[in-house]
Amino acid sequence: MRNRAKCALCRDVIESFHSTDLVLCSCGEISVDGGDALRCSAKHWENFLRVDENGKEIPVMIEEKAIVKSIEIETQTKPTKADLISMLDEMIKSYERLPQHAMSSPITHYDLISVLLLVSSLFKADD
Repeated sequence: MRNRAKCALCRDVIESFHSTDLVLCSCGEISVDGGDALRCSAKHWENFLRVDENGKEIPVMIEEKAIVKSIEIETQTKPTKADLISMLDEMIKSYERLPQHAMSSPITHYDLISVLLLVSSLFKADD
């Protein structure tokens, strides 16, 4: 089976061809990753449809498994705009500390998406 899926919202059909190929639909609802590894993700799984070799849509079945942890989970709070700017500054500093040969190396889609998610969060932050 190919790592191909269709978004029920924007109707995009997306496919990941190799291990470092992360592909998102145009509305950002679903993604496929890893080529033959068949990794995928969705904000809401009811919007994720697998697409087989013949173009047939296959709804996915999700099983939720209980995970028992013996540690107390802290309540997560939404980061402030200052927190997000601080994260972006730290990311910039970490890239500036890279050796010269690494500065001319190509970046991955993971690098790009992490920066874009952070910048997007900055624009969406309330304060």
